[in-house]
Amino acid sequence: MLYTIRLRQFTAQVKARLYERLAERTRIARELHDTLLQSFQGLLLLFQRARNLLPERLAEAIQTLDTALDGAEQAIVEGRDAIHDLRSPAAKGLVEEITSLGEGLVAKNGNKDAAQFRAVIEGTAQTLNPNVHIEIFRIAREALRNAFSHSQARRIETEVAYSSNLFRLRIRDDGKGMAPDVRNRGERIGHWGLGGMHERAERLGGKLEVWSEPGAGTEVDLRVPASIAYQSSPARNNVWLFWKKKKNDHEDHS
Repeated sequence: MLYTIRLRQFTAQVKARLYERLAERTRIARELHDTLLQSFQGLLLLFQRARNLLPERLAEAIQTLDTALDGAEQAIVEGRDAIHDLRSPAAKGLVEEITSLGEGLVAKNGNKDAAQFRAVIEGTAQTLNPNVHIEIFRIAREALRNAFSHSQARRIETEVAYSSNLFRLRIRDDGKGMAPDVRNRGERIGHWGLGGMHERAERLGGKLEVWSEPGAGTEVDLRVPASIAYQSSPARNNVWLFWKKKKNDHEDHS
C-alpha cells in the first residue's frame, strides 16, 4: 500500500512537471508571436509603403525607409530581450531592473537635453510571481521606451507601490502628451505598443489606464491585485497572523 501511494505521488509530480513545461513552451510561443511577429508585420507595411512612393515621392520614401530601419533595430532588440526573459526568469528586483533600463535609455540618448529619470518605491517590496514579474517589467519597458522616444519630456518617473491588497506601477512624464487621435485610437499607426500593454495587463488579471493631455504629459497606471501579483499575499498573511494570534490567546486563557 505504501509503495502504491508513493508511486502515485511520483506519477503526479512527473505529470505536474510535464504540464509546467508544456505551459512554458506555450507561453514562449505566444510571447514571441506578440513581440516579433507584430513588429515584422509593421516593418513589411512600411517597406511596402516606401516601395509605392518610389520614384515619384523620393524624399517621403526615404523618410519611410528610415522609420522602417529604426523599427527593425527595435524589433531585433525586443526579440533578443524577449528570448532572454523567456529562457531565464527575472533574478533582479523589479525596481532594480526598471532603474537599469531607465539609465540605459538615458545613456542611449546621450545628449544634454536627455530626460532625467528616477524610480521610486513605496511600501515594503514583495516577491512577485515569476510570470507576473516578467509581464509587469515588459509593460514598464514599453511605456519607458515610448516616453523616451516620443514624449520630449524633461523628467520621466517610475513609481512602484506595494500594498497589502494591490500592486501598482505608474510611469509618468512631463512631455508633450499624446496627440488626440492617438489617445482616442489607443495606438500609433504602425505600432502595437499601447495595445500590447493593455493585452498584457488583461492577461495577468490587472487593469491598465493611460492618461494623456497635449502639453501636460502622459501617465501609465497599472494595478494588479495582491492575490495575483505576490507569491505570498500580505492580505492572506495578515489573516493568518490574526487567526494565529487569536488561537494563541485562546490557548493562553485556557
